[in-house]
Amino acid sequence: MAGTVLDGKAIASQIEIELAEEVADFIQNNGDGPTLAAVLVGDDPASAVYVRNKRLACDRVGIESKMHRLPAETGEEELLELIAKLNADEDINGILVQLPLPPQIRSAKILDAVHPLKDVDCFHPENVGLLVQGRPRFLPCTPHGVLQILDRSGISVAGKQCVVVGRSDIVGKPVATLLAAKDSPVGPNCCNGTVTVCHSRTSDLAAITRTADVLVAAIGIPKFIKADMVKPGAVVIDVGINRTETGLCGDVDYEAVREIASAITPVPRGVGPLTVVMLMLNTLTAARLQLT
Repeated sequence: MAGTVLDGKAIASQIEIELAEEVADFIQNNGDGPTLAAVLVGDDPASAVYVRNKRLACDRVGIESKMHRLPAETGEEELLELIAKLNADEDINGILVQLPLPPQIRSAKILDAVHPLKDVDCFHPENVGLLVQGRPRFLPCTPHGVLQILDRSGISVAGKQCVVVGRSDIVGKPVATLLAAKDSPVGPNCCNGTVTVCHSRTSDLAAITRTADVLVAAIGIPKFIKADMVKPGAVVIDVGINRTETGLCGDVDYEAVREIASAITPVPRGVGPLTVVMLMLNTLTAARLQLT
């Protein structure tokens, strides 16, 4: 029997309803609502789509969004000047710098310049350090989305073997940290996993992935995870989103793996919608923090 499809789009829609109520309460109690500033450098089509989706999500939950579009030839100093202005603007609660940036701009330099209290992507070293110490200010958006899918689908990772394929700073490392943590802001079932992190240079990768009760694919290679790499009955979370000649696909060979997994996220309608909603949640969190 094919595994259950974990509909991230439906979960995200439910969280949006809850979040809209929280934003409305915030506005009623404080007058002004949370505001997110998005910075887009260049004309990358995928980045433009991501930013548009985030703006639409802001509209749905009652968060104000402000867009800053800069040409592809923008220099690093010019972008740093904009970040400094947004940091100093008391009307801006969260700052989103859409990646990737053009090659003449060092991404780490820009992300480090965002004020930690406005770092709603949770990329700043201070916020990453707090996350690793188990006292996060913000949760990184995509890893938090993974936790929400697991929690709201009634899937526990506590005591389970968890394998994360991918070691990026955006997904692989933080999701492994959250799954292995002693406590979780999401709930007790979304932590205390026994976590193995794999990557493209891992020896006998398939032998390791077949040990996973919960397998998270975040390696950025279309349909990389095949059926013979998955333990029967495993829960498979596909974080990948790849644009191919035949359309969008994840890092998992979905149709084949679904036949042996107990549950699986699709692409699209999987983790992606949760990533956007978690950004909204972080913006509200930032606004609350900046009141104190």
